[in-house]
Amino acid sequence: MESINFNALFFNHEIPFCKVYSMESKDKLQKLLLTNRISFFVEWQEKKLWQRFFGSTDEEKNVFTIRINEADCGLARDLVEGLESVKLGAG
Repeated sequence: MESINFNALFFNHEIPFCKVYSMESKDKLQKLLLTNRISFFVEWQEKKLWQRFFGSTDEEKNVFTIRINEADCGLARDLVEGLESVKLGAG
Protein backbone atom coordinates (compact mmCIF):
# COMPACT_ATOMS: atom_id res chain seq x y z
CA MET A 1 0.00 0.00 0.00
CA GLU A 2 1.39 3.39 -0.92
CA SER A 3 1.52 6.29 1.48
CA ILE A 4 -0.73 9.24 0.80
CA ASN A 5 0.80 12.71 0.90
CA PHE A 6 -1.78 15.21 2.11
CA ASN A 7 -0.54 18.67 3.19
CA ALA A 8 2.92 17.26 3.99
CA LEU A 9 1.49 14.62 6.37
CA PHE A 10 2.16 10.94 5.79
CA PHE A 11 -0.57 8.36 6.27
CA ASN A 12 0.06 4.62 6.42
CA HIS A 13 3.81 5.15 6.55
CA GLU A 14 4.75 3.35 9.74
CA ILE A 15 8.42 2.63 10.45
CA PRO A 16 10.20 0.55 13.09
CA PHE A 17 11.55 3.27 15.39
CA CYS A 18 13.32 1.50 18.26
CA LYS A 19 13.69 -1.67 20.28
CA VAL A 20 12.98 -1.67 24.00
CA TYR A 21 14.46 -4.29 26.32
CA SER A 22 12.55 -3.84 29.59
CA MET A 23 8.94 -3.43 30.70
CA GLU A 24 9.80 -0.35 32.76
CA SER A 25 11.41 1.43 29.80
CA LYS A 26 8.50 0.43 27.56
CA ASP A 27 6.02 1.96 29.99
CA LYS A 28 8.04 5.20 30.26
CA LEU A 29 8.35 5.43 26.48
CA GLN A 30 4.61 4.83 25.98
CA LYS A 31 3.77 7.64 28.42
CA LEU A 32 6.25 9.97 26.70
CA LEU A 33 4.81 9.25 23.26
CA LEU A 34 1.21 9.64 24.46
CA THR A 35 1.99 12.93 26.25
CA ASN A 36 3.52 14.29 23.04
CA ARG A 37 0.66 13.01 20.84
CA ILE A 38 2.75 10.55 18.87
CA SER A 39 0.82 7.47 17.82
CA PHE A 40 2.67 4.18 18.12
CA PHE A 41 2.33 0.42 17.90
CA VAL A 42 4.11 -2.04 20.18
CA GLU A 43 5.25 -5.32 18.63
CA TRP A 44 6.19 -8.14 21.00
CA GLN A 45 9.14 -10.17 19.76
CA GLU A 46 8.17 -13.76 19.16
CA LYS A 47 10.49 -16.31 20.71
CA LYS A 48 11.70 -19.26 18.70
CA LEU A 49 10.60 -22.68 19.84
CA TRP A 50 14.04 -23.66 21.16
CA GLN A 51 14.22 -20.43 23.21
CA ARG A 52 10.95 -21.32 24.92
CA PHE A 53 12.21 -24.76 25.95
CA PHE A 54 15.79 -23.94 26.90
CA GLY A 55 15.11 -20.54 28.37
CA SER A 56 16.80 -17.25 27.67
CA THR A 57 18.48 -14.49 29.60
CA ASP A 58 16.41 -11.84 31.39
CA GLU A 59 17.38 -9.27 28.78
CA GLU A 60 15.89 -11.40 26.00
CA LYS A 61 12.61 -12.06 27.83
CA ASN A 62 11.06 -8.67 27.08
CA VAL A 63 11.95 -7.29 23.68
CA PHE A 64 9.54 -4.89 22.01
CA THR A 65 9.68 -3.05 18.70
CA ILE A 66 8.03 0.38 18.78
CA ARG A 67 6.64 1.48 15.42
CA ILE A 68 5.68 5.11 14.72
CA ASN A 69 4.73 7.28 11.76
CA GLU A 70 7.75 8.52 9.82
CA ALA A 71 6.56 12.15 10.19
CA ASP A 72 7.03 11.93 14.00
CA CYS A 73 10.52 10.44 13.89
CA GLY A 74 12.45 13.67 14.62
CA LEU A 75 10.44 14.59 17.71
CA ALA A 76 10.46 11.00 18.98
CA ARG A 77 14.29 10.80 18.68
CA ASP A 78 14.61 13.85 20.92
CA LEU A 79 12.22 12.35 23.48
CA VAL A 80 13.98 8.96 23.63
CA GLU A 81 17.43 10.39 24.38
CA GLY A 82 18.61 9.16 27.77
CA LEU A 83 16.07 6.36 28.24
CA GLU A 84 17.68 3.15 29.42
CA SER A 85 17.13 -0.14 27.57
CA VAL A 86 16.08 1.65 24.37
CA LYS A 87 17.99 1.16 21.12
CA LEU A 88 17.12 3.46 18.21
CA GLY A 89 17.02 2.27 14.65
CA ALA A 90 15.16 -0.99 14.91
CA GLY A 91 14.47 -2.38 11.55
